[in-house]
Amino acid sequence: MSNLNIRTATIDDAETILYFIRELAIYEKAEHEVLATVVTIKSSMFGKQGGVHGLICELDGNAIGFSVYFYNYSTWLAKSGLYLEDLYVSPEFRGQGAGVALLKHLSKIALSEGCGRFEWSCLDWNTPSREFYESLGAEPQHEWLGYRMSGKTLIDFAK
Repeated sequence: MSNLNIRTATIDDAETILYFIRELAIYEKAEHEVLATVVTIKSSMFGKQGGVHGLICELDGNAIGFSVYFYNYSTWLAKSGLYLEDLYVSPEFRGQGAGVALLKHLSKIALSEGCGRFEWSCLDWNTPSREFYESLGAEPQHEWLGYRMSGKTLIDFAK
């Protein structure tokens, strides 16, 4: 991919980011769960308190994928970590190096920011993605289970 470019997402990319979020949700059979809008992406990612960062992957000037990440913290390492929330490349552009390029770019950001870890989650049924990540040397963390509270459960618990 000689004309591949990865750049920092800006507020003007909110519509593109939403497009990729929806494509990813369709792939994960969860399109009905997407509540994001262009307005909420602009305020949450690019607002004063955002703390969320994005990258746009382009081929010949056209967006073909994206990633969204933020920083977390490891108490054991006493260092920040980079957490990859989403990475997505449109199906017709897969297998050409865009995903690897995004991950390499993110790993360089993690190192330049002094992060002790670069982490992400992958759905257990997503074998192609898991095989891709493991082919790059990433290791699944089988001993950890993710937990979540959201919606009514979160509201009720907070009362």
